[in-house]
Parts: sequence; structure tokens; C-alpha cells
Amino acid sequence: MLARAPALLEELDDLLGCVSEQSKGLNGLLRISAPVTFGEIYITGLLSRFAAQHPGVSFDLRLSDSHVDLASSGFDLAFRIGMPDIVTLKARKLGEVTSCAVASPDYLAQHGTPKHPKELEEHLCIIDTNRRDHNKWKFYNGSQQITVNPSRNLMVNSARIARDWAIDGRGICLCPDFVLHDELKEGRLVMLLDDYCMKANPMNAVYLAGNVMPRKVRALIDFAVEDFAAR
Repeated sequence: MLARAPALLEELDDLLGCVSEQSKGLNGLLRISAPVTFGEIYITGLLSRFAAQHPGVSFDLRLSDSHVDLASSGFDLAFRIGMPDIVTLKARKLGEVTSCAVASPDYLAQHGTPKHPKELEEHLCIIDTNRRDHNKWKFYNGSQQITVNPSRNLMVNSARIARDWAIDGRGICLCPDFVLHDELKEGRLVMLLDDYCMKANPMNAVYLAGNVMPRKVRALIDFAVEDFAAR
């Protein structure tokens, strides 16, 4: 029993916090981790929309493309692409992120438009090194997997910079859909290889398992699920 005393005290503290939040509304600090580009493009707006409904909540948002340790770093929540591979973490799926090959009209006018994924090996390619297996691009046509070893014309650990280089005509890149909406709509980039697809990756809210979840954390996750679906 004595060995469990610290854990019991922590649970009691969380329960008292929940009672306080229910009587006063949501309040307090939320420490959040998110990938750099996804955080800049989406999470900052998400938190602003959440704060408009819950002005008593404040945020400490840390952007990093490394997977931080939530427990040792004191984070309440992390937004991550892909499933966590640590048993002490739980994940709630917000939606899916897909990627596609894109290039600028000027690049395609000068170098031609690839019709098959393997043709990418003959093109200038921009590599986002944040991708888990960035040296191999995998496309699917039904059950057929086509693995491409893209040339490495330019390499960078940022989907946004890879996209911007593609807009500048520097080559073809794979970009997640959340950085492409305006660029495709306005014609600055062209989606390639429409007959082929790439596997979608889940976008998750990740949190520590085993503890009583503070109501403000649960509220933010619930809000994020609805907000992600709407947008």
C-alpha cells in the first residue's frame, strides 16, 4: 500500500483538479508537442479556436519533428503522424494524412510529366528527410506496390520547404496534403500520377496511458477530433 501512495496521491490530485474545473470551467496550462510544419499550419489555429471557447486555458506549444518523451518532458499531449510504438502511450485518431507527388507547371514544361512512378528516378527529386523512409517512395496501384528510389537533387527536413522548392521549379517532391491545398487550387503545383496512390498515415492525439486524464486534456482532444473532421 505504501508503495502505491505516490500514485494514489497523484490520482487524488487529478480528481480534485477535475472537480475544480467542473465548478469553474476549464482552466490551467496545457503543454503540447507537435511536428513543426503541421504545428505551424494547423495546430496553432486549432489552439486559437479552442481558446476562444475556453479562455481560462493557456498553452505552451513546442514544435519539434523529434518524438519527445511526454513523461520526462512534462507534456500533456502530443500530435503525431503515425501510431506510437511505445506501450506507455495511447492514441486517439483525428484523421488521416496522405501524400502525393507534385511539381510546378514550369518544371513539367521543361522536363516532362511522369506517367509511371518509376519514371521519377529519371527526374530531379526533392527529399523531405522527415519522412520515415525518405529514400524509398512507395506507390500503389490496387494491390501492386511500386517502390521508387528517387534521385536526391535536394534534401531538407521540412515539408514546407520541400513544397516551396517544388513551386520554384527545383524538382518533384512528395508532400503531405495539409501543405498543398492552396498551391494545388491556385495552380502553383500540379498533382502527378493520379492513377497511383500512397498509403495514408493516421494523425493522432497521443497521451500517457494509466493516469486520470485532466478534463482540459480530454476536452482539447474531443475538440481536435471535431475540428479536424470539419477542416
